Amino acid sequence: MTNASKKAVVLLSGGLDSTTTLAIAQSEGFDCHAMTFRYGQRHSVELDAANKIAERMRVARHVVVDIDLAMFGGSALTSETLSVPKDRSVEEMDASIPITYVPARNTIFLSFALAWTEVLGAADIFLGVNAVDYSGYPDCRPEYIEAYERMANLATKAGIEGSRLKIHTPLITLTKAQIIRRGLDLGVDYSLTSTCYDPDPTSGKPCGRCDACQLRIKGFQQNGMEDPALTAAKED
Repeated sequence: MTNASKKAVVLLSGGLDSTTTLAIAQSEGFDCHAMTFRYGQRHSVELDAANKIAERMRVARHVVVDIDLAMFGGSALTSETLSVPKDRSVEEMDASIPITYVPARNTIFLSFALAWTEVLGAADIFLGVNAVDYSGYPDCRPEYIEAYERMANLATKAGIEGSRLKIHTPLITLTKAQIIRRGLDLGVDYSLTSTCYDPDPTSGKPCGRCDACQLRIKGFQQNGMEDPALTAAKED
């Protein structure tokens, strides 16, 4: 059965996970509408990546939503005074909720996606959260997604009238290596993606040392290849 006539909203950050999620949604026949957020993140190079990816993958529409989470602070991703952790072991990453956690970010993002989904007359949202390789974020857990979906179906006109919303999290039980393999099988060009939490402010090159970079590099190594983003950075 094809979903070719069905619209879906895909949260697209410009990173590896969200790009793979977009490719999966398209492979399942969804007419994808991509939503990206400019929320005050220090790694704003991902916005350029999201634009390139949306164009390359020919989404139906791509919107960039402006919100300012930096006004609240509380995260190394939205503050110039908090340092992004570097050179940590996986055990250190998993020990506690990291300073790169942005308070309530996925709840806020999903709320915007929910509004657009209802306006589009859609019933599907795709989100690239993952709870295996790096489970330090509370809003990436399956129980959180399940709870949000229940709330969404109680809080919308569409839900009350019987059009049930589904939040798809196709990566949630996959390792980073498995995510990359899935994307490669679908033809994802990972050289376009940006995952680094602390890229060079001028060139946008990944640092190669933050948690996100380390997990990404390891995932490509487990697939027998170098991270295309690092390869591209070396060639520049």
